[in-house]
Amino acid sequence: MKPLSPRYRLQFSEPEGYLDFARFGPPSHAVLDTTARLLEKATQAGPSTVDELMREETRAKAVAARLCRSDIDHIVLQPHTSLGLMQAAFNAPGGTALVSAAEFPANTYPWARAEQAGRLTVRALPEGHVTADRVAAALSEDVTVVSVSAVDFRTGYRADLAALRDVVGDRLLVVDGIQGFGVVEEPWEIADILVVGGQKWLRAGWGTGFAMLSDRALERMDPVLSGWTGARDPGLFDNTIHPPDRTAAAWSISNLSPVTSGAFAAALELVEDTGVGAIAATIAERVDALEEVLLSCGARIVSERGRRAGILAFALPDCPAEQTGTALSAAGIAATVRPDHIRLSPHASTSPDVAERLRAALRSLAAPGRADSRPAPAATGAATHDVLASLIPAVHGLAAMLGPGNEVLLHDFSRLPDSIAAIAGDLTHRTVGGPMTDLLLGLIRRGTTQDLINYRTNNPDGRPIRSSTLFLRDADGVAIGCLCVNSELSEAISEDVRRRDESFPPDVDSLQRFLVDRAIAKVGVQPSEMKKQQKAAVVRELDEAGFFLIRDSVDHVAGRLDVTRYTIYNYLNEIRG
Repeated sequence: MKPLSPRYRLQFSEPEGYLDFARFGPPSHAVLDTTARLLEKATQAGPSTVDELMREETRAKAVAARLCRSDIDHIVLQPHTSLGLMQAAFNAPGGTALVSAAEFPANTYPWARAEQAGRLTVRALPEGHVTADRVAAALSEDVTVVSVSAVDFRTGYRADLAALRDVVGDRLLVVDGIQGFGVVEEPWEIADILVVGGQKWLRAGWGTGFAMLSDRALERMDPVLSGWTGARDPGLFDNTIHPPDRTAAAWSISNLSPVTSGAFAAALELVEDTGVGAIAATIAERVDALEEVLLSCGARIVSERGRRAGILAFALPDCPAEQTGTALSAAGIAATVRPDHIRLSPHASTSPDVAERLRAALRSLAAPGRADSRPAPAATGAATHDVLASLIPAVHGLAAMLGPGNEVLLHDFSRLPDSIAAIAGDLTHRTVGGPMTDLLLGLIRRGTTQDLINYRTNNPDGRPIRSSTLFLRDADGVAIGCLCVNSELSEAISEDVRRRDESFPPDVDSLQRFLVDRAIAKVGVQPSEMKKQQKAAVVRELDEAGFFLIRDSVDHVAGRLDVTRYTIYNYLNEIRG
């Protein structure tokens, strides 16, 4: 399993205390940028604009198919989970549908309404986890459909889909995957109907989702909830009603917004590039850390603790859930407050530091008006690796051993670009939390992480220094940080020592200004006089330098070049081709 990429964390900027992804997942910058780009394209509509925009649907279907190990003919985009479940219920082959009584309403109303319409009958499973044994005990000859949630919205219980598939047999298995798809590894392809909404864990925004249909579902379903775009030859207007398509497209009612389709594709591609395993493992770490805090504060865990996903629910003895929720809100923690418990749901982008924020909020309930007297541990980054954390004390020891005129610092790549996790010495006048150099940023952008030993550069005062950069790697060989040593030169240095230009900015703003100034200087024309090609050349130079790994970098360069941020994205799309 590959580790979580630092670039993944840079895609998100929700507040540290946001722990409500089971309700809504703040979208990524990729989703926001794609939405803006497609909307801008729509404002400049030409002869081919609509056709070009509609291709976003195919893009989204393709990546959804890859993530659930299916193919595009078995995928149909949906605006939300509710519509997909409604179609599953009304298009079902009749008979009896077995549904848990404790499901989220989006998964009970459709079956109830289909029964009302005479399409089928409904049998409720008794309350409790939907296990293979419970389902097997409730099955009878008349049951044709079993509908379950992959992850229970209250308890976080992760259903054993493989075991359910075995006991359901040849019946249709309908799976609501909204609380698990993209954040837990499951054999999604064994479902006959998988319905997923994109506004929660997938972080694609509202109005996004899809359904996957198996061959068995396509054969047995009667797509009565199907529109003109779900028919064969939808572009043939011959005043007749065409039969439904033979693929999952039969469930299409009308064209969805290509803007939301593109946003959904961007969200799914981010999951695919990062890896579900890496996301799932990081969420599990966050849940474990939060659970440890809750137990240390006397909370009772009321959610699943074995087969669980990203949901952690708790209650405090002698403290109403509403009062607990008020304290959490005052501490900047977003959670779902139920009548009898609080539901926390962190994501892979959640900072580990939120655990201490939770601890302080809960202690304020135990002792109102008294602040927590324990000092909070020093923050060492959103996801500082154990290897890096263990080296922080060594930075000061190494600098002391080297003596005056030397500087030792540790960079944590999970905190790009503010990557300085520890520093000892004042040769380059930088501090903890400061950014990396332009040289290092460019190396990371290009994926060039070979050690740089004994090269010459100059400190901010112009004095020559000798530098070495050693990249630190995890067990999989992925660079997670680097240890840098800078030494003041007081003697002549051999001409054989390689010279490298390097800037040591004190903060991110200075780094941004330096990179943009350098790119403009290379083009040789002031922005006010630049043509499109010259502005694009500036953007190309900045892209190669790693400039766009810096948050809000697009807005910064757009202001310098006097163009819109969407123009910058257009340049980047052309450059990256």
